[in-house]
Amino acid sequence: EVQVVESGGGLVQAGGSLSLSCAVSGVTFDHYVIGWFRQAPGKEREGVSCTSGSSDSGYYADSVKGRFTITSDNAKNTVSLQMNRLKPEDTAMYSCVVGTTCSTWNYGWAYWGQGTQVTVSS
Repeated sequence: EVQVVESGGGLVQAGGSLSLSCAVSGVTFDHYVIGWFRQAPGKEREGVSCTSGSSDSGYYADSVKGRFTITSDNAKNTVSLQMNRLKPEDTAMYSCVVGTTCSTWNYGWAYWGQGTQVTVSS
């Protein structure tokens, strides 16, 4: 059984930082990519970041580029998303997803976590 479990969300003031973590089990970790998506109330789901696990891989939406950093620990089957200089518009439910490619947000995403809420106050 594949399990994807996020942690680390919370409430932070604008300009602050949060780190999200995603623990994956039940799949061969380095055969997949791990992505983070977010969805705010009334808005479409948005791909935020993705990693294939290699040390120099990281894909980012333009809205978070330069502020968010994704890292992968293949030994622990975990992926972290460090979010700095947070803005109120970053407020959303953040979900970790196991997928097949970082080249598109639109397909190839197979296993979803339950999500963790991030709220950024102004």
